[in-house]
Amino acid sequence: MAATLIDGRAVAKAFKEEIAQRTQVMIAQGVTPHLAVVLVGENPASQVYVRNKENGCIKAGIRSTVIRLEESCTQQELEDTVKRLNEDESVHGILVQLPLPRHLDEAAVLRLIDPDKDVDGFHAMNSGRLMNGQPGFVPCTPLGVMKLLEQYGIDPKGKHAVVIGRSNIVGKPMAMLLLAANATVTICHSRTQNLAEITRQADILVAAVGRANFVTADMVRPGAAVIDVGINRVDGKIVGDVDFDAVAEVAGYITPVPGGVGQMTIAMLLANTLDAAAKRGR
Repeated sequence: MAATLIDGRAVAKAFKEEIAQRTQVMIAQGVTPHLAVVLVGENPASQVYVRNKENGCIKAGIRSTVIRLEESCTQQELEDTVKRLNEDESVHGILVQLPLPRHLDEAAVLRLIDPDKDVDGFHAMNSGRLMNGQPGFVPCTPLGVMKLLEQYGIDPKGKHAVVIGRSNIVGKPMAMLLLAANATVTICHSRTQNLAEITRQADILVAAVGRANFVTADMVRPGAAVIDVGINRVDGKIVGDVDFDAVAEVAGYITPVPGGVGQMTIAMLLANTLDAAAKRGR
């Protein structure tokens, strides 16, 4: 393997240790950071994600509450739950685990979350703050990517960054963060023509398309930093959007799946929760 492996586990471990220290300081000052997670239904992947978030909170000393609602819950029941959490002064961060069952209006629920408790960074107000370069909560996965680049000395300034994917959760905020770091950014998606020609121009290539092994070696510029955000299940195994073994022979840096970006997502969620608690001072 020619590429340098970007070890998300090691970087996340260091961040989590720092977060645990910050948490103890806040608790000593009379503030116990509190994250509330709303989980609807029995989606297996969501159950795993929520359990990982719970474990992350416990290890950091952050109070964690999980509200579990039935798959059949109504829109009103879900919205009432979010409203109660907005009004609960002991709760600093609110996260509604996605995806929601199809009968529920995801956008309407996200709009209800208090922007100052929106530790996922999905509220339109926080999206607007990111677009305008104002302080606000940033989605955890793109934020984690930026921290990984920083830790490995990969400066986006003046570089050409290509993001494959345009979701509100990863693709768009990822592009905004790279742009804010003075990269020249191209966003590609399912309708992009001559995709490989564009990706081969990238100094930094972020794959967030949700298709297993989508990015192949011939799509990567030699020496590029390749960041794989994808999480896909293939034959019972977790794989990313990047054909890891082949691309690792071409790239300069590469994140593995698992063990890369996913580790940072939890760390950034914990950091956002601490920031929310610090702002409220309760």
